[in-house]
Amino acid sequence: MEGVLRAQALGYGAGRNAPPRPADRLREPVAPASCDAAAGRPGEREPFGVPAEQEGGSFVYPFSAQEFGRVRELIYREAGIALAPGKKDMVYGRLARRVRARQLDCFADYLALVERGDRQELEQFINALTTNMTSFFREPHHFGILAEHLERQRGRSISIWSCAASSGEEPYSIAMTALEALGSSPPVRILATDIDTGVLAKARAGIYPLDQLQKLPPQQLKRFFLKGEGKNAGLARIREELRRLVSFRRLNLLEEGWPMTGRFDFIFCRNVMIYFDKKTQHELLGRMAARLNPGGLLFVGHSESFHSARELFRICGNTVYALKG
Repeated sequence: MEGVLRAQALGYGAGRNAPPRPADRLREPVAPASCDAAAGRPGEREPFGVPAEQEGGSFVYPFSAQEFGRVRELIYREAGIALAPGKKDMVYGRLARRVRARQLDCFADYLALVERGDRQELEQFINALTTNMTSFFREPHHFGILAEHLERQRGRSISIWSCAASSGEEPYSIAMTALEALGSSPPVRILATDIDTGVLAKARAGIYPLDQLQKLPPQQLKRFFLKGEGKNAGLARIREELRRLVSFRRLNLLEEGWPMTGRFDFIFCRNVMIYFDKKTQHELLGRMAARLNPGGLLFVGHSESFHSARELFRICGNTVYALKG
């Protein structure tokens, strides 16, 4: 869409109105069963191209409890996500599309492909099982607190990490807050990371349906977005002054060595830790504490609290933590 969305302010000027590990680790993965064995009917296989959903309450592709266990083990090992035992139907719905895309007959063959080390499919496997719920200025009180702290630190360089950037709404909301608090060309750099390559591609493009922007004030729409025309009507693109503040990178938080250098003044890690078990949470919080500057703040999700990390952080606001000491 580059070059197609014209440089027209997405505003409502004259003559326009604003629009109204809970789960235990499994032991060694079980040797893959054949599709026929998994289906329980020798010699019969589902044809390619059938819908990858449930039909009439039954699975189109065979998906046993044992295979679900292998999925739980894989996603825990590769991404730290602890899938609850009751998530079998959700997992089926998301991964059946990959079974179909790879023109396989059953989950046994699909999991064998991932377990053999197909890196491209492993990436797609992780993408399918990660949840990306986000919106602009989600949990808005955080951005008011951020603005206050940015204004106090006016005149110095600021570094911010959005470690679950998803499709970009969070880091772009941070960038808007920085521009509004500090004026044009603020000395702010924002690192936005996510494990899901699919949503990162959307974030880099910075193009959103207008209906996702309806809750933004008209002045923000006018200042920070360009409106699509013609075949791109109904879409809007982030303006360049926001884009140049944000760098997007793929990062698995479980990686041994994070590639970033230096420390951050603010870390946004919101609604991420709920997918990890307590041990993984504590390990990641320790690593994040080591990446925060003295006086730095950690913003977390509304359902997250870290009493087990009291030696690292102290609470200093509604779901906002500061380094201890």
